[in-house]
Amino acid sequence: MHLSTFTDYALRVLIYAAARAPEQVSLTELADAYGISRNHLIQVVRKLGHLDYLHTTRGRGGGIRLGKPAETITIAEIVKVTEPGFEMAECFKKQDGNRCRLTPVCSLKGVLAEATHAFLDTLEKTTLAEIVANRQEVLAALQTPT
Repeated sequence: MHLSTFTDYALRVLIYAAARAPEQVSLTELADAYGISRNHLIQVVRKLGHLDYLHTTRGRGGGIRLGKPAETITIAEIVKVTEPGFEMAECFKKQDGNRCRLTPVCSLKGVLAEATHAFLDTLEKTTLAEIVANRQEVLAALQTPT
């Protein structure tokens, strides 16, 4: 399994915002902290803002801050809203996208489904607050003043 770059960036944005909470941070500051293009982050921040995970302020003096308490945001919910799907193999696709002749008789689909559920269950047990429990170390790693 591989998470998309979009999901990776969404998680990083939320980690940074949670570590800096309740402060507001600029997109430029965020981009510099991670060494990521500001333009890439704009799309991520826009989606997280629409989903109320972030409060965004535009214009001079604008920036982002968490839209919900970090304790209420699970990593699973972020992955679910940012990943296009969890089709681990072709057999998970609808019939029009599934050309595998083994699908009616194959046991692999059940094993992969169980593994996917275990993956998401683990992420469901972890909150954003837990990820940034070591706030000082997170900010130090990003070379951000506290």
